Amino acid sequence: MQHEVAIGAAHWIYLVGVAVIVMTMILRANVVVPSILGTFLVVFALTGSPVSALGGIFSASLVAAKELFNIFLVIAFMTALLNALKTLRSDIRMVEPFRVVMKNGHSAFFILAGITYVISLFFWPTPAVPLVSAILLPAAIAAGLPPLAGAMAIAIAGQGMALSSDYVIGVAPGISAKAAGAAVSAAVVADRALVLSIITGAIALTLAYLSMRKHIVPASGTLLTSWQARASGADPQVEHAGTFDKAEIARGTEHAEPLATDSNIERSLAMVALRRVKWSKCFALVTPLAFFGVVAVMVVPKMGSGLPELKGGDAAALVGGVAALLMMLATLAAEGPRKMLDVCPEHITDGFVFAFKAMGSVLPIAGFFFVGAGETAAQILGVSVDKAPSLLFELIQAYQHLIPDNHVLVAFGVLLVGMITGIDGSGFAGLPLTGTLAGALGPVVGFDSATLAAIGQMGAVWTGGGTLIAWSSLIAVAGFARVPVLDAVRALLVPVLIGLSVSTVCAMLLWR
Repeated sequence: MQHEVAIGAAHWIYLVGVAVIVMTMILRANVVVPSILGTFLVVFALTGSPVSALGGIFSASLVAAKELFNIFLVIAFMTALLNALKTLRSDIRMVEPFRVVMKNGHSAFFILAGITYVISLFFWPTPAVPLVSAILLPAAIAAGLPPLAGAMAIAIAGQGMALSSDYVIGVAPGISAKAAGAAVSAAVVADRALVLSIITGAIALTLAYLSMRKHIVPASGTLLTSWQARASGADPQVEHAGTFDKAEIARGTEHAEPLATDSNIERSLAMVALRRVKWSKCFALVTPLAFFGVVAVMVVPKMGSGLPELKGGDAAALVGGVAALLMMLATLAAEGPRKMLDVCPEHITDGFVFAFKAMGSVLPIAGFFFVGAGETAAQILGVSVDKAPSLLFELIQAYQHLIPDNHVLVAFGVLLVGMITGIDGSGFAGLPLTGTLAGALGPVVGFDSATLAAIGQMGAVWTGGGTLIAWSSLIAVAGFARVPVLDAVRALLVPVLIGLSVSTVCAMLLWR
């Protein structure tokens, strides 16, 4: 770090590759091909060998797969658990009791947000959108909540708050930390992203409620009748524009049947065989308690209790292990001991299929950015760490005199980069870039890299995750709420932007 940095062709090719990827995202096109071509050109410039460059394409994705496979595994086990719970209809039972406490539109707004947040925190928004829209949203509308307000509550709590921190499953902080470098802990990024997501979400929800409060009316059954008769203003399908997970999550809701009435919910629950009813109720209670226990194990040691903290990938391992155990027990209850041996592998296979559909494209994208980080570049190029280039860091080090030594500009700059990468409608596609940028900029300007990574994560996921972009999975939320998706974007724009700005300022004050 003390020696003079020699900037060569590889540095400029890498920088141009980053610019091309960002521009491709802005144009809402898939960035996998530019990432692969960028990897080839950078490795060719570094080695001078076309054979090594071709091998580098494979090696970069392989290194990314090694670094991120724990994320795929957790997604697979969580999806398998969800499928097992659906067999027992326990997913419906977990949510249905909250209908009775929706006495008016004011309470309904915050109940919708709270339940969406909890479900999305543990399972991602995939089941939250159809579950909440099918079971709780009709009750909220009958209580006097406007459909647009319901869509705003669901989007802010699920696609925004829960997904931007991704505290339990850990996909987003895992990618951000890996890209930022070995010195940045995924647990620290997750902790800071959780706080920032709560600040952003609390402000956005408050402003959304204040903006819609005057439209809340007294409860009436005619409101639900009118809403059900309304022609859908948006199709809950999404074009293939997002780079990976968000489009997949949106498509995952497209065939869901809204259970808009009490009789439909009762009919769905009645589909559970009589002998399974007790198990259906049991797992509706045990599942949330088990994961709240996991969160307690993750959080309590950080509150000065003296208990040992979970290190490295221990938190993700605990989440995956609990999900796998609950999946097997739920399948045993639903299918019996003999059939369970066949059904469990099917659930796990379905989980891996979803994981790779949702996240598979991130591997070549992360591979490109990993070429620019010293630790992972060494694995890709097959050289020792001390001989591996750190392209982005070296560029910033060489031209750091041009970078304003202003924490406000740096923090909001990383936030803006994150928001730009989210324009393609995919919340996680830009995380390798924001993480790499945080790891390179932080030491130069004296800003904590984990904090910068969390700020960039906020910008990317809140924008592309489904609150500010009409072609993201927000289209699924709007479709179920039966409101035009552009109306939802316009209503969410100011609350979310103010929330992101305030949380960025808080990050600078708390952790810089």
